[in-house]
Amino acid sequence: MHPSPSSRSTLLSAARLVAVLGAAWAGAVHADVYGDVAQQLRDGKRAQALAAAQAYIAGKPTDPQMRFLLGVIQTESGSTEQAIQTFTRLTQEYPELPEPHNNLAVLLAGLGQFDQAREELAMAIRANPDYATAHENLGDVYAKLASLAYARSLQLDKANTALAPKLTLLQQLLTPATKPAKSP
Repeated sequence: MHPSPSSRSTLLSAARLVAVLGAAWAGAVHADVYGDVAQQLRDGKRAQALAAAQAYIAGKPTDPQMRFLLGVIQTESGSTEQAIQTFTRLTQEYPELPEPHNNLAVLLAGLGQFDQAREELAMAIRANPDYATAHENLGDVYAKLASLAYARSLQLDKANTALAPKLTLLQQLLTPATKPAKSP
């Protein structure tokens, strides 16, 4: 089952937040390269960002920061399967990094794979118990799972009057509120 557009946008907004944080990983030595790729992505120059990231990775194929940015670029470009592969490899090779687990979870949730998303978020939180974005995303996943469970229960027992208010409340929770745009 695929998530509703509202739950998908809530989860994906968290991935965008982590995309900005990914650039902060960069060390002083390579800050210009990471910063340039991140800036190209922020400017909507996805093809340039992708080419720059791939060129950098060709010379340093194990660099987790640029590979993370590559996954973000793939996500922003709509190459979901490639991004899933990139983040999956990062989680396997660097399980101690919470951000790839979080972004992988967001993509999995976007595909309706909520149980797998929950597992990835649990790993992100184990890696960094203070990772607020992962905690928020985990809450969103649990809310979506609860919504699906209540909807199924209501299908099976239409006479249960306690279910409809719960389902309505969760749907309101999963619908993102309109916020004014933040300035950089």
